[in-house]
Amino acid sequence: METFSSIECFVRSAEVGSFAEAARRLSLTPAAVGKSVAKLEARLGVRLFQRSTRSLTLTEAGQMFLGEVSSSLHTIQNAVANLASAEGRPAGTLKVSMGTVFGRLYIVPLLGEFLRRFPAINPDWHFDNRQVDLIAQGFDAAIGGGFDLPQGVVARKLTPAHRVLVASAGYLEAHDAIAEPDDLKHHDGILIRSPQTGRVRSWQLTSRTQQHSPLTLKARMTMSDSEAACATAAQGLGIALVSMPFASGYLEDGKLQRVLPDWYVDDGNISIYYAEHKLLPGKTRAFVDFIIEQFAERGLGRRFSAV
Repeated sequence: METFSSIECFVRSAEVGSFAEAARRLSLTPAAVGKSVAKLEARLGVRLFQRSTRSLTLTEAGQMFLGEVSSSLHTIQNAVANLASAEGRPAGTLKVSMGTVFGRLYIVPLLGEFLRRFPAINPDWHFDNRQVDLIAQGFDAAIGGGFDLPQGVVARKLTPAHRVLVASAGYLEAHDAIAEPDDLKHHDGILIRSPQTGRVRSWQLTSRTQQHSPLTLKARMTMSDSEAACATAAQGLGIALVSMPFASGYLEDGKLQRVLPDWYVDDGNISIYYAEHKLLPGKTRAFVDFIIEQFAERGLGRRFSAV
């Protein structure tokens, strides 16, 4: 059992690159984690980490050992967690990351039904528009779009990630008609900055017939949030390029209209992400299956599609 604890300390330290951070996640002291790893190194007869006052890096032997034990450790931990579930039902703290506005609009309203089905699960939900490292940061799942897919992480599609051009009726009536993408260069644009880079991306429009054209809107203003861009466009201040999940409510109540409705930006998919394990924890499996089921039953994939 002591060896298992030492291996857990080693794996957590390797994942986060710090004895102190590993200790925080294991509810131990940094000294205890360091001592446990040192005992493991003595037992194996090899040095697993190169240590300095500022960094903790794996040796070649440490990298090899991590590859051998990491997945097995997760499998054992998940098996224990599943057996420890309340009366065989999914249980435990469920740590999930999701976009701030998307989560509030479409995931939080599902929480009541989820807890009715799985009362032994305790949600620990984090709202952030940046990509998280599921494994290193200890998340069970994440919901979002446009994320890189690291090794060992699975993505299940929820809906297309389409972006559309929108404006108020007042703006469209007061400005030159827009019949084709090239006409956009004469109009004020409300553009979105990437939360990852802080820059405004260059977008390519796609038509229903799969033609392509660059987006030529003038940058009248920039925002870091699609919901804010929709609210700004609804005031008649310009044309916004926004994600369909944020635009759909404004379109349905008539506050905004599609501009060039046969054109959109294809930005991949909005997916639910989770670490790939041979034995997925019951709480994570329950959440993933529930979210996929709810998106299908509520027709959100069709609602968020621009075509």
